[in-house]
Amino acid sequence: MLHTGRVLVNTRGNADMHDLTPQAEHIVAESGVHAGTATLFTPSSTSALTTIEYEPGALDDLRRALDEIAPAGRDYLHDRKWGDGNGHAHLRAALLGPSLTIPIIDGQLALGTWQQVLFIDFDVRPRRREVIVQLVGEEA
Repeated sequence: MLHTGRVLVNTRGNADMHDLTPQAEHIVAESGVHAGTATLFTPSSTSALTTIEYEPGALDDLRRALDEIAPAGRDYLHDRKWGDGNGHAHLRAALLGPSLTIPIIDGQLALGTWQQVLFIDFDVRPRRREVIVQLVGEEA
């Protein structure tokens, strides 16, 4: 069985973070998939998906680490070519990646106790983003 859902996210940009766990869980529940995989994908080159304990300290730590790895304001060749000031956003998104795959066991996402699905928009302005959630598996 194949089931596709979508999550729409209005962001503020600049490493705006959103917990998509409830929306992903809802898509799994409505699909009827009992065992399989959920793949989440952001069709954007300046946003990313990962998992984290969704609490302010961990989120701030991640922001700080990404600021150190790919700081805004550095001289990026992308910015020279396009003049949009989001070269750092492209690098951060590439480092984390655009997709995430989670097993579905007994009709539930197999996330750890302190693990949530994190969507981050790194672009320099507010955006309306879409995350595609595609499930492959067996029904109960």
